[in-house]
Amino acid sequence: MRSLILSAFIITLLLSSCGTQQREPRFVNIRGVVFGTYYSVSYYHDDGKDFSEAIDSIFNVINQSMSYYIPNSTISLINRNEINEADEHFLVVLNRSLEIAEETGGAFDPTISPLVNAWGFGFEDRQRITSALIDSLKRIVGYQNVTVAGNRVIKAIPEIQFDFNAIAKGYASDIAGELLESRGVETYMVEIGGDLIARGLKPDGTPWRIGLERPAKDMHASQDWDYMVELHNRAVATSGSTRKYYEEGGQRFSHTIDPFIGRPVEHNLLSVSVFADDCMTADAFATAFMVMGLERSREFLSKRDDIQAFFIYSESDKEYGTYITEGLKVIPRSEL
Repeated sequence: MRSLILSAFIITLLLSSCGTQQREPRFVNIRGVVFGTYYSVSYYHDDGKDFSEAIDSIFNVINQSMSYYIPNSTISLINRNEINEADEHFLVVLNRSLEIAEETGGAFDPTISPLVNAWGFGFEDRQRITSALIDSLKRIVGYQNVTVAGNRVIKAIPEIQFDFNAIAKGYASDIAGELLESRGVETYMVEIGGDLIARGLKPDGTPWRIGLERPAKDMHASQDWDYMVELHNRAVATSGSTRKYYEEGGQRFSHTIDPFIGRPVEHNLLSVSVFADDCMTADAFATAFMVMGLERSREFLSKRDDIQAFFIYSESDKEYGTYITEGLKVIPRSEL
């Protein structure tokens, strides 16, 4: 489960000019449930206007486009080959997904839905996993078999099904931020299930402060954080293996499916937080790096200057280590 513990230290500041006191921006926080998780939208506005209705409205539009739990959503209809024309939100996410799939050599793949479902992490019941089943499903997984022509989605293999769970929440965070900007909001933070974007500085001139969760012992463990980062005009998304999984026969199966082998990932990477200019990008790369593992991800990031990452990995049953990419400042809780 992707999760961030948000810690926004709110300090208001009275401003004066030419002896006339100006009205201070008012802090607004909106919370709710969307996409099967929680969201929080915080911002400063001169009049303290509540934009919750507009935010909920755009979330509903995105949900109707990309939720495979809704039978008549765009993604459901395209997955069943009942339509091939997509709405604007679907097309933006699909095109960016295909770009990142190409950049990561398929570590991120928006067509992985059949495998996700088979392992019990999608919208269908878990199947009895066999090598033959995995081989058959891998034949209908592959971003290379998808093209976009105008607003039409063309699948070279009709059985291909899309899954945007690893990118849609980040996209929705970006869109909610754009909505706030259109209403005159310059300083805000939007978080959906751990995918977060922050813009502007708070009235006291400080950036938003975000706590990064420590790896949980199991999915029922309470949330707590060990590290903090400051965000200014930046987005972050976290993906991990310690919250969403199931156990069978004494073995833990992660919800992150490796498209290359058709099975849950098995490595020592516990979580990765990715920082980028937009949340959609951070969201997708967080999943890609969980598939790639620490060493491949480090090599990949050494050639990029547009994204940064913070990795937590297991060194033993009780100890874990960290890796921080160059230029990223992560502050341990003990130093605060």
